[in-house]
Amino acid sequence: MVVIGGGVIGLELGSVYGRLGTEVTVVEYSDSLISSMDKSLGKEMRKVLKKDLNFNIKLNCGVTAVERKGDEVHVKAKNKKGEEEVFTADYCLLAVGRSAYTDKLGLDNVGVKVDERGRIDVNENLQTSVPNIYAIGDVVRGMMLAHKAEEEGVFAAEHMAGEKPHINHNLIPGVVYTWPEVAAVGKTEEQLKADGVKYKAGAFPFKASGRARASDDTDGFVKVLADANTDEILGVHMIGPRAADLIAEAVVAMEYRASAEDIARICHAHPTFTEAMKEAALDATDKRALHI
Repeated sequence: MVVIGGGVIGLELGSVYGRLGTEVTVVEYSDSLISSMDKSLGKEMRKVLKKDLNFNIKLNCGVTAVERKGDEVHVKAKNKKGEEEVFTADYCLLAVGRSAYTDKLGLDNVGVKVDERGRIDVNENLQTSVPNIYAIGDVVRGMMLAHKAEEEGVFAAEHMAGEKPHINHNLIPGVVYTWPEVAAVGKTEEQLKADGVKYKAGAFPFKASGRARASDDTDGFVKVLADANTDEILGVHMIGPRAADLIAEAVVAMEYRASAEDIARICHAHPTFTEAMKEAALDATDKRALHI
């Protein structure tokens, strides 16, 4: 199988087929897998997929054509040198993103405006151009995630009721349901560098975690990014066992504007996967991790 797109959906579905014994080639236009997330996560994921599932991963490769020839699919692409490459497989999975499904909602009939990408325009209160009509979830800007839509739904309902709700879209976690799982919240290192924010980073590998070693799930790490001056946590990025669950602690910490040292001083049960979060926070706080 050839998977066009090395983002969340491409890797989730590609890894499913890979674990069923399918030979998988991933063709990705950018220079990293899951490129919308911190690049360290994509780098680790690439290593794991090649090691565990023997994925063939082609980065910096733009697909130009897909043709069915008998029982085979031929995928043509150009690499970063401009050379053409052809990938042959039984099946091709197109996973290059999604778009808002709004064209058949009859929005013109009520005067609701959309942007250039077909998404419904909303203000900070999720109101459309018609104030008594609200829009949430996949049809508006932002990540297309069920939990994001849920939060926006509650927000919209509370606003309709005259309350003063709160939602911070920067603190909506993103998760990739591969194995190991990938999860992140807040700013990436690339974003902090682009914004000129001075930060410090701490990381802890799962291979140093007693629980991970006992369950033979030692791939991956937890990384904590904190403000260089205030120590406030600015982003948490992880790949490893149960990352989809572990990220909740980071979201809580960041909602309350906790520092890396705050997390480092909280007792975490042993042996658990969550200890990796504490250790990464310790590492971000003057490189004080205990078990590296």
